[in-house]
This record gives sequence, C-alpha cells and structure tokens, in this order.
Amino acid sequence: MLSPLTHDDPADVAAYRLLARLGSGGMGTVYLARTPGGRTVALKTVHARLATDPAFRARFRLETDAARIIGARHGAAVVDADPLAETPWLATEYVLGPPLDDAVALGGPLPEPTVRALGAALAGALAQLHSSDVVHRDLKPSNVLVTAYGPKIIDFGIARAAGDEHLTRTGAAAGTPAFMSPEQASGQEHPPAGDVFALAGVLVFAATGHGPFGTGSAADLLYRVRYADPDLTGVPEALLPLLTACLSKDPEARPTTGDLIDRLHDGHGEFADHLPPLLLTDIARRATDVWLHAPHRLPAPAESAVAETTPGTPISRRRLLSAGGAALLGVAGAGGGAWTWLRSRDDEGGTGTGTGSVTATGPTAIPATTASDGAPTALWQGEVLDREQKAFPLLAGGVVGFAETVSFRAVSPKDNTELWTDNKVSEPLQITTDGTSFYAADGPVDGPGRLHIRTLAPLTGEETARMITLKGFDGAGRNMEVFTVSGGILYATARRGSFDDPLEKNDVDWHMFAVDLRTGKFVWRFAYDWDGVRPWLSSIVGDRLILGKNSGDLESFLVQARDLRTGRQLWQRRLPLEDSSWYIPGQLTTDDKHVYVGGDRLRALRVTDGRIAWEFGSGTRSTEYGVPVLADGLVHVNKNGVGIVAVSADKGLKRWEEVYSGRSLTPSLFDKPVVGEKYVYAPVQGGLSAVDRTTHVSDWVFPTDATRFVVDKERKRIVGAGKSSVMAIPYV
Repeated sequence: MLSPLTHDDPADVAAYRLLARLGSGGMGTVYLARTPGGRTVALKTVHARLATDPAFRARFRLETDAARIIGARHGAAVVDADPLAETPWLATEYVLGPPLDDAVALGGPLPEPTVRALGAALAGALAQLHSSDVVHRDLKPSNVLVTAYGPKIIDFGIARAAGDEHLTRTGAAAGTPAFMSPEQASGQEHPPAGDVFALAGVLVFAATGHGPFGTGSAADLLYRVRYADPDLTGVPEALLPLLTACLSKDPEARPTTGDLIDRLHDGHGEFADHLPPLLLTDIARRATDVWLHAPHRLPAPAESAVAETTPGTPISRRRLLSAGGAALLGVAGAGGGAWTWLRSRDDEGGTGTGTGSVTATGPTAIPATTASDGAPTALWQGEVLDREQKAFPLLAGGVVGFAETVSFRAVSPKDNTELWTDNKVSEPLQITTDGTSFYAADGPVDGPGRLHIRTLAPLTGEETARMITLKGFDGAGRNMEVFTVSGGILYATARRGSFDDPLEKNDVDWHMFAVDLRTGKFVWRFAYDWDGVRPWLSSIVGDRLILGKNSGDLESFLVQARDLRTGRQLWQRRLPLEDSSWYIPGQLTTDDKHVYVGGDRLRALRVTDGRIAWEFGSGTRSTEYGVPVLADGLVHVNKNGVGIVAVSADKGLKRWEEVYSGRSLTPSLFDKPVVGEKYVYAPVQGGLSAVDRTTHVSDWVFPTDATRFVVDKERKRIVGAGKSSVMAIPYV
C-alpha cells in the first residue's frame, strides 16, 4: 500500500527522496523512496524515542546484519544503512511482489507445483541464514514476499545468532503464535529446526489457506502448537509425509533444509513457470503502480501549524508483548520491501484536517476496459492497509469509512477522494455508525483507564457532540469493542482497568454496557466472564440486541438475545460451528422473526426464544454453507461446491440454486454476498461473481481481493474492501 506522506515526515533521509509511506507502527516508519539515480527502495526509520535505547539499537544492527546475510537472492537486498545515525535507518530494495497471505487471498490456495517451488526456495533461504548461525524466529506468510524470481524473506526484527540469549526476555515467546515452533512457544531456545517447523506451517497455509494450528487467542494457539496435532486438511497427499515430519514436536525428528530442497524441488523451469496466472498479473500490477504513483503530502492539522510533540516514554511490557506474552504484533506495509513492526497505541493521532476540504491523497485507478466475460469496469479503485480485515466499510451521511490497520479513513463513495482520517482509531472494532454519524471510542495509554466516545461528522471528521468519558475502562488497548448505535444508545464491551495493566489482567473484569449518548450515563452495565475470544457480532431486532460470537472452546457459535432496556439475557443458543472464528462484525443476518446462520446446515433461529425454526441441508461437512444474506423474502447463501443457493426465509424451502456456468469458481464461504435487483453478487476466490437471479448462472467475475462489501444505494454502487485494495462497481 502506498499512503501519503504526513505533514511532519521529512522530505528526504540521507540521499533518499521520500515518495510515500508503506507502513508505520510503534517502532518506526517505512517509506517508499528513490535515489538521485532513480532506484526505488524501501527505507525504514526508527522512532526517535527508541533511538536512544542501546538495546534497541543493538537489535536494529542485528536486523541489518541478518538482512545482509540472506542477500538479494532470498531477501530484500540491503542498499544502504546507518544504524549509528541519530535516527537509525535501513534502505533495501523495493520488492515487487505480494506477501504470501495476500497471494493466497487473491486466488485461493496455491497449486501443489507452486507450493513445492515455494518450499524449495524458502528452504534454500533458511539454509543460507543457518550457515551463518542466524535463525529467523518469525517465519510466517506475511513475512514471505512472492516475486517472479522466487520468494524473499523479510522482517529480521527478532532474528538473532543461534544460541544467543541476549536481547531476549527469559521465558518469553517472541514471534507469532500460529507459526511458532513448540520450543519457541515454551519460551525455550529456538534452533534452526524451529525455522523448519515454521516453514512447514507456511507451506500448509500456502496449500490450504489455513495454518496448521487454526486461529484464536494467543494462549489457545500456543497450547495447540505445543501439544496438539496439526490440521493438515487440504494438504496435497504427496506433501503430507514431508510436512508431517517437519511439524514434529521433537526438533531432532525434523528434516534439514537440505532434505527439504531435495524432496521439494522438481528441477524444471524457472520459478515464475510455477506461479498461477492471477498471481503473475498481480506482480506486474505492483510494478506499474510504483512508477505511476504521484507523491502527495497531507497538510498539517488545522488546529496547529506545527504538530505538537510529546516526550517519548519507555515502552512498557504490555506494548512489547502480545496477549499471553507471545506474539509480536506487526503492521506490515503492502507491496514488499516493507517490514513488520511492533504495533503500539501511543502514536500521535487526531481527526485529520478537520476542515472539510476535499483533498486527493492516493491513486485512483483508471478503469480497465470491460473484461471479456462482461464484468464491469471499476468505478474507482484504491489501496489500503487492512491486513486484519476485522470490519466492514461503514456508510454514513454520504461518506464511506474504512477502518484500516492503523487508522480510520473517510472517503467519497463517488470517486474515493479522501475527506479525512482519524489516527486515534487504530483498532477496527473501535468505530461504528448509525448511518448518520460515526462513533469512535479510544483512550489514553498512560495513567488511569478512561474510555472516550466521540461523535464524528461524516464529511469533516469533526466532533459534533461533547465527548463522553467512561472512567476506569481501558479505551486504549484492544480490550474493548463497539457493537452498534441505535436510538442514541451505544452498545459496547470493555475491560475495566488501564492500558498498562499486567498481562494476566486481560482476562478479568469485562463488562457489557449501553451508554446514552445524550447524557453520557450508563443505561445498563453488567460484568461477564471473558472466554478469551472476540469479536462479537450484533444486530438490533425490535426491542432486542442479538449477539453472536465464537465460543471460548473454538468449537461452537454462540447466539444470544438481550433486552435493549435492561441488558438482561433472554436466551442463548450454541450451534456446532468450529469455523465461526472467521465471522466478523457485519455478518450477523436477522429479520423481525429469525437469526440466520450458516455452517454444516443453514439454520433459522427464532428471535423470540432462540429455538431452531428450520434447518436446510444435510450437514455432511462442518462448513457447508457460508454467511447468509436476506432479500425479498429469500435467504441467499454460498454453498460449498455449488455456489449461491436461495431458500425461503419463512420455512427454509429451496427456491433455486446456482447453475454451473462452465467456469471453475470456488465460493468464499466466510464472505457475505450482496443481493441486487438483477444479480446476487457472490464472493468467490479471486473476485466477486455476478449470479443472475433469473437464469441462476454466473454472468461474470470481477477480479478483486475485496471480501467485505456494502451497498451505496444512493449512487447505485457496491463498495468493497480487502487487505490491500478498495473498489466500487455498479450495483444493478
């Protein structure tokens, strides 16, 4: 993703002219930059408050050394660096290729020949690192960039010499839980064999679209990594023995990198010959985008011509460690050459310009010609940084808002012109809308806990009502979620405490509440037992707040109803749905009679008492039906192996199902369809399929990585958001 420079970004660093931001977080900022001779690089700088820390400078030097060791063949080549500068910096080549997780999101799981070529090349990269007694310790899909010439490994921020215990907190598990080795998850020494274990997890993800130990809280992941068998569902049969051996709990039983190269490499062709066409097209697009990008700098906030600065504060234990002391939470810039950063919540933030002026801040792609299958041209396209994809776009007052990885951005749905940004909203679950205003929750990172609720004007981002402060609640951390706003009442959940509380307090003193936005007083509030799993999905039906979430044991989907006036729980239903961890806010479908949920069957629960009104389907797979959507008395849902199926909302009787169009389309079960007058727009791997509601045949597929869609009915367009791009197409 290429984002505008901010008003206080430097014009250059050393001899490098800055063009755009690739990413920013608690550790520093990564820029797209060019040399006087025209070479494009990714330039990483460190926050000034960290540059004074000798331990951090030592780690930065080690990162630079590790990047040099792996070299240009297997990593982003180091062009220049000055770790001793007042503001340390590192310039590497700008890698033209998507991160592996984006590549899988674009076109679905990779074919076996691609996985083999990827694995052999990554094993070679690790072999080169290990030959210099360096272990990576954080190999994961987002740290692997896929280029036409082979994969490149990035982010050596926690790499270190094998056997070196310096710069590592004793007993702490540094890394990413879903792709850790068992020894790393236990806080022990991470040997070269630990990188082999992580590589196997990366290849499982590439081949299946899921990691070997699922999803969930850090504590659950760490337990599974240490004690549970890996989930290898979907792995090609020929790869099962090798990946099973790599995922052995015993480091001595794992193959070496040399063994992997021998058993994975097919000896034929170039690396690009093994890549799917859609992925090659994306690589080419990225090369074009870099050279067409027009540099742009955001103006200073209206309230001050010079940005106010505050003294740096020491990084707390809470900011350095993720939940459970396990994961280094990263914000990786899109497009390669960008580096994963520890994300902190103490960066400066505000509500953008606050002027209401319309300022273009990013590229708006010129639509391509109409595709051969009749797919429409994009009304507009743009780039975002939204790796976590936790929230749907929000529509309010003729504006569409995107809750991205580090900020909330409001744009015109007409042409994607940026209107304002709010950097205080650095967690997507901090903001919601009632269709007329945006409501954002945040809080300070120091001192006693406070949760601030702000009402923001759609066109300007300015506060239109007095800010509400709830004392004693952590509004700065990830320990909160805003559900929805209705009738002037905001519904949310948060943990009592402050941002710097010890990690062990994350699981206690959680409260659900309703706040009157006019008075700032609680309408109701009650404590509940936290089960370690978020988020909540919500919908208001009459006088009831309907809530849904994945269960703490990760095996069920819990649906409950609460009285809007008192918060009293009226009923709760547990549905067998292990995959419900994929659900995000905006995917709970209701009408005045039923709550509709997919899974092994399509089910309708009665709003009155939670009992099952009807079920549709055989239940032969754990996830047969995706996220349903309701329109014109029919429930439309993506079915595994079929596509869109429509059943009656009242009785669950099938009315029609998608007819095979002659093209191979894989339904995206956890992405919600959109229903128009002519088409049901069905998310499929690699795009959005338009299924004619009369013929029941897919007429065309619009290629996009967007997975979350809202309808701007006034302008008759669908607005979509993905990990790296946003778009709009006609809605018919």
